[in-house]
Parts: sequence; structure tokens; C-alpha cells
Amino acid sequence: MSLDYETLRLIWWALLGALLIGFAVMDGFDLGAAILLPFVARTDMERRVAINTVGPVWEGNQVWLILGAGAIFAAWPALYAVAFSGFYQAMFIVLCALILRPVAFKFRSKLQDSAWRTFWDWSIFASGLVPALIFGVAVGNALQGVPFRLDDELRMTYEGGLLGLLNPFALFCGLVSVAMLTLQGGCYLALKADEPVATRATFAARQAALILFVALLVGGICMELGVDHYSIVGAVDPLGASNPLLKQVEVRTGHGFANYGRYPWMLAAPALAMVGAALAGVFLIRRRSGAAFAASSAAVAGVVATAGVTLFPFLLPSSIAPNQSLTVWDASSSELTLKIMLVATAIFLPVIVVYTAWVYRVLRGRVTLAAIKNELSSY
Repeated sequence: MSLDYETLRLIWWALLGALLIGFAVMDGFDLGAAILLPFVARTDMERRVAINTVGPVWEGNQVWLILGAGAIFAAWPALYAVAFSGFYQAMFIVLCALILRPVAFKFRSKLQDSAWRTFWDWSIFASGLVPALIFGVAVGNALQGVPFRLDDELRMTYEGGLLGLLNPFALFCGLVSVAMLTLQGGCYLALKADEPVATRATFAARQAALILFVALLVGGICMELGVDHYSIVGAVDPLGASNPLLKQVEVRTGHGFANYGRYPWMLAAPALAMVGAALAGVFLIRRRSGAAFAASSAAVAGVVATAGVTLFPFLLPSSIAPNQSLTVWDASSSELTLKIMLVATAIFLPVIVVYTAWVYRVLRGRVTLAAIKNELSSY
């Protein structure tokens, strides 16, 4: 079956969302576990248990970040150019935090001095908190529009700065992101860690579930009442050339739910986020850690999907030149490129999914204090 340009663009929009969801779910529990480390593990042995729950898998989970960035580069080059140029200072901070994590893992396990171990434990905390916060801030800015413009040759000029990203709504989205990943990390620790880490993680995750649920309600109100909504004026050619300069965009304050009236099926995304957060809290109260982790993962998927469908068909609106915003219909690669990349994805993505599933099956079960003691005694 031959796919036309419009269908290919929609497929790649959905694939990008799926890859970002994969990153948020899989690497999200790594970041969340790091955020909770100083609070749920109070002794050195307990912290070794918490770290060992993510130690064998965190590097593999990074593949979802690489896949997401690669998909943006290959399928949405204009989005890659604007986002990675405009947000480069924030991205550099995230990169430093992600590099800090393996360094902290390695050094805290080799040092005997308790003061240095405490320093590296808090470094692990920072390596989880900083990316979680900045990813949320980035999404918050994307929902509001980013200050960039394009010239006649599609060269981008970004007119913002790092401090400009830290506006109230973006920081609120950062809070949502931190609560979401804390919930994911807490559910994972409740599932994988030994007592008493699992009990403390369960309590922390319950609080995060409540915060996330309330924050999603407040965020929805903010989107409807106070955040600019972008819409294309007139008809758009979904088969047209990728040129962001050929459309007219209207900006209205509020109306953040406009897409949900136009496409009612999109309501499934925020519903999944709300129901997932609520069910995660219920399952945590009942100490059903496996079901709680599944519900938390659904909530994470719902939150990421909500951001995507709220923006659709925009990928990155421009707050200073709305007519030059990037959309699904005018920011993609060529039709041939999308076809070639789709074939490559169809070959390699199932291999990654199957291998990941096999790894987690091999590593199933809890990380126990007894196992950590045996491991240390063998050195």
C-alpha cells in the first residue's frame, strides 16, 4: 500500500509522540528514583538497594532519548534546528546533569568516606531533578509559543534567553513533570526495592500522585483561560511543500481546549493522564506495586500525549511571528525521506522493544539487602 505525504506526516507525528512517551516512561523511573534517593533510603545499604534497582537498566533506557532526538532530526529538521538552537543553554544543563549521574554512581560506590558518599548521593538527586524540571519547562514554553522567527531563506533567529524560559506557566509545567516522574520512580522503587525502601517509596509516590492529579486540573484551567492558543486561518494543504512561511496563524488567549472540540478522540489523552494518576494512588494504598507502576506509566503516557494533541497541528509555535510557526504540514522532511525512515523504523524498533522486554524479564524480582551484603562480602 502506497502512503501519501499527508499520511506519512501524521505517522511520523504519532511516532515522535510514541518515542517521547517511551523515553518518559522508561527513563522517567530512573530520574524519579534519583529524585527520591535521599528521602527513601537513609543508610548506605538502603541507598545501594535503591541505586541497584536502576543501575543495570538506566543506560539502556537512554536509547529512547536518542531515538526521539534522531526522529526529530530526520523527520522534522526545522523543529530540530529551532528547538536545539533556541533551547541550547537549557539542553546543555540537561546534558551536564545526565553526565553527572553515571559519575555519581561510580564514585559513591568506590569511596569509603561518608561525607563524600553523601555528596554523590545528592548529586544523583540533582541528576534526576534538573532534567525532570527542564523537560517540563521546555514543554510549557512550547505550549505558549517560543520567540523565534524565520527569514525568507528559512534561517532561524531566536530572540529569547535562558531566563525567559523560566516564566510562571513553564515553571508550573516543570512542577507537573517533576511530580509525574517522582510518581513513576516511586512506583518503580515500590516494585523493585527491598524494605524499608519500598514502603517509603510507596508513601512518596502516593503524595506525588495526588500532586500530579491536582496539577493536571489546575493546568487545564490555565490552558483554557490564560495561555495563548494558535490556530491556522483558512485551509491548509497537507500535501504541500515544507515551507513554514506559507500560512496565516491566529492567536487567541485561552481556548486551549479547542482541539478537543474539533477532535473529540483527543480527550482520551488527558483522561488517561487523570485516570492513571488516580489509579496509581489507589493501587499504592493497597500495596499493589505492579499495578501501580502500570497505572503510573499510563499517566505518564497520557501527560505527554496531552501536550502533543493540545498543540496539534503545531509542533512549535512562534510567539513573535505566529505565521512562521512550525506545524506537522510544513516542517517535515521530504516524502522520500519519511518513507525511507519509516522502513528503517519498522525494522529496528521492534528489535529494540523485544530486547528491552527480554532484559527486564531477566532482571525481574526485587533488589534485596541480603543480595547487596553478599555482593559486598565477595569483594
